[in-house]
Amino acid sequence: MTKADLVDGLASKLGVPKFEAEQAVDSLIEHMTDALKQGDRVNISGLGTFAVSKREARTGRNPKTGEPIEIAASRAAKFKPGKQLLLFGQTLVGLIA
Repeated sequence: MTKADLVDGLASKLGVPKFEAEQAVDSLIEHMTDALKQGDRVNISGLGTFAVSKREARTGRNPKTGEPIEIAASRAAKFKPGKQLLLFGQTLVGLIA
């Protein structure tokens, strides 16, 4: 599913113009991004939790030359699926198997 698919589905489900649905999706994404930038967790019941994890600086290797290189510390967004999403995934696997 793409952002456009999400906007279309939201517009048809709520009976609002696509422009308004797109504003709602953009606003949601903006608020989630702002919260993650501040280091907050975003918990959406039934879906899961978005959080930021910190990666320490470390020494790596250039795969081409084998030379050691310093990799800077960084932050990355992570997603942990909620219970309902996990159960849905297990149901799908059972249907496919």
